Amino acid sequence: MPTLRHQLSSPVSAQSLALFRIAFGALMLWDCWRFIKYERVWRYWIQPDFHFSYPGFSWVEPLPQPWLQIAWLGVGLAAALVMLGLFYRVAIIALTVLFGYFFLLDAAEYLNHFYLVLLYAALLCCLPAARVWSLDAWLRPRDPHVPAAAVAILRIQTEIVLIYAGLVKLTPDWLRGEPLGLWLRDRVEGFWIAPLLEPDWVMVAAAWGVIALHVVGAPLLMWHRTRLAVFLIYCVFHCANAWFFNIGIFPWLTIAATTIFFAPDWPSALFGRAAPTSPPAAPLLPRAALLAMAVWITVQIFLPVRGALFDSETRWSGDGHRFSWRMRIYDREAEGVFIVTDHRSGQFWEVDPEEFLSRRQAGTMLTRADLIHQFANHLARIWRERGHEVAVYAEICKSLNGRPCQYYIAPGTDLTQVRINLFGADPWVLPLEEPAWGAADNRRLYGGT
Repeated sequence: MPTLRHQLSSPVSAQSLALFRIAFGALMLWDCWRFIKYERVWRYWIQPDFHFSYPGFSWVEPLPQPWLQIAWLGVGLAAALVMLGLFYRVAIIALTVLFGYFFLLDAAEYLNHFYLVLLYAALLCCLPAARVWSLDAWLRPRDPHVPAAAVAILRIQTEIVLIYAGLVKLTPDWLRGEPLGLWLRDRVEGFWIAPLLEPDWVMVAAAWGVIALHVVGAPLLMWHRTRLAVFLIYCVFHCANAWFFNIGIFPWLTIAATTIFFAPDWPSALFGRAAPTSPPAAPLLPRAALLAMAVWITVQIFLPVRGALFDSETRWSGDGHRFSWRMRIYDREAEGVFIVTDHRSGQFWEVDPEEFLSRRQAGTMLTRADLIHQFANHLARIWRERGHEVAVYAEICKSLNGRPCQYYIAPGTDLTQVRINLFGADPWVLPLEEPAWGAADNRRLYGGT
């Protein structure tokens, strides 16, 4: 019986990997164009005077104009070269580095699909995805096969994302149909479909169906008898997501990634063409490559569940939220001000965050404790430069999934004197007062009936 190393080293058609490369590059090119068309590069990274940083990456800063726009054009150029398969290895590394730079520029702009793009791009840096259907292969023909490991790692990565996208929805709110009901009813108001979504049982059924699709459906993609049916259901699901929600390329990227579960030569089989026969033998993958795969998979499995180690509720506190595939499961709204107080004179200033941040940044910051902490210390630096010795307090009222709003930060907490705990709950973040969601809580932030 062949060992796992032999199985992962066995040659398979490079077609499905090449098709994913083409789709990935095309989607990235399209997203680059969308950012330019809707001036998002300006709004996200140029217009704001302050940017939130990830732990350990405060040194990453925006380039001056026009170099930041040129860097974004570099993302588009690299994506086009990846799609075409021209200078592929250089292009995919450039795409990964440049997009990673923009990802790190502002933690307030974190999106799960940005993170997913980075993961796929990093994997593609190590995979021979330009063996076929590329200009590189046309200019210098190569063996049209890749090790089975190249396909396997993409399948495993996609499985992890899909399964966690279902597991993280096993929360009391989601199982009751919220906040899915809040979102869908708001988005279909005035459309013919609106009456169909009014009954609560419809929202509950939809919420449970989403969980089943991910937790049960994703593993069924590995079985050839159920693969096509589940893939088609996923296509309908992602198309519906694209229609209901503004989530960029995520639905289309996930559909493209899901095609990797089909046989490596499925494009030829689809069009009735014979795929090239496999060579009689292939060299074994280096043990270092197998070790790297094992480390990658281990990190991807355990990183999303780190929030379970904290004595807090992730959906409220935000502990362990990023990099955990908690996609479209919270409706968090907040309003608040910061109070800057001079120790010596007793003078104080009430600060509206939008005086220093973009509206988008401010809306995100007020719902995330680590960003609140960063902004408070940013205000302290500004006032210290003006000659004041200050404390900074936050008065923030936050709502989760339609509950009445409650204070988020403990009153009297000088945010310049506390730290963010990367490996535990922050004691200055107040707990959620109403963990159970019911009809009496079905009110929007700051009012409503």
